[in-house]
Amino acid sequence: MRLATMTWPAVQRYFEDHDMVLFALGSIECHGRHNPLGTDYLVPDHLVSMVEKQSDILVAPSLPYGSCDYFTGFPGTVSLGGNLLSRLLGKITSDLYQYGARKFVILNGHGGNSPAIEEVGYALHDKGALLAELNWWKMAGQINKEWAGGHGGAEETAAVMGINPAWVDASELSSPNGISSIGDGFTASGLHTQRMDGVDVVIPRRVAGTTENGWWGPDEPSTATKQWGDEMLEAVATYVVRFIERFKECHCA
Repeated sequence: MRLATMTWPAVQRYFEDHDMVLFALGSIECHGRHNPLGTDYLVPDHLVSMVEKQSDILVAPSLPYGSCDYFTGFPGTVSLGGNLLSRLLGKITSDLYQYGARKFVILNGHGGNSPAIEEVGYALHDKGALLAELNWWKMAGQINKEWAGGHGGAEETAAVMGINPAWVDASELSSPNGISSIGDGFTASGLHTQRMDGVDVVIPRRVAGTTENGWWGPDEPSTATKQWGDEMLEAVATYVVRFIERFKECHCA
């Protein structure tokens, strides 16, 4: 049930008996040399389509752009920034709230969006509504720990393969993973962290200046397969459907 293809009287009738809205939120950013820039948008958008076939929930249009300032510098990356994303989400949810939405489910594809999502969630709760943030890649790793991965690694690569293998550049799958350290005694332990004496410290840097590739994680992209992606997407979509059914019965106050 797509908001964009419904008439306003149909939406009015929906909110007479329902109070929930689902939409996907992504990002347009570097995911290594092998994955498409829209990975964080393409995956949750596809999952929403899978969920729609098994649920009566109202689906609002997916949002492709997110907050990814640290990836600017890789050609094609576009970032709204946290403040603008928060304002955008706040306006969308506020308008839907006035029509009757009281439970919002955001199927998120990018960790950098989380602060803005949470800010909007607090504002909605103050008005007597609830917002649920479902981060698909975290959910997948909890459903099956063998699926867990990093940024642009095998987990996300498999998900893209499950949607369209042609979107993955097979010639770049073996591109090395590496982020520079800031000096002696430090080793890169993540996109934003450096480890000193066994402790991780957050040191924000533009990723384009720290790696020539742009993917990070223990999950080597070359190990990804379409079968893995198919199974993972199906499992995540099934979980989201179950979540929606239970979330319907939750109390907003």
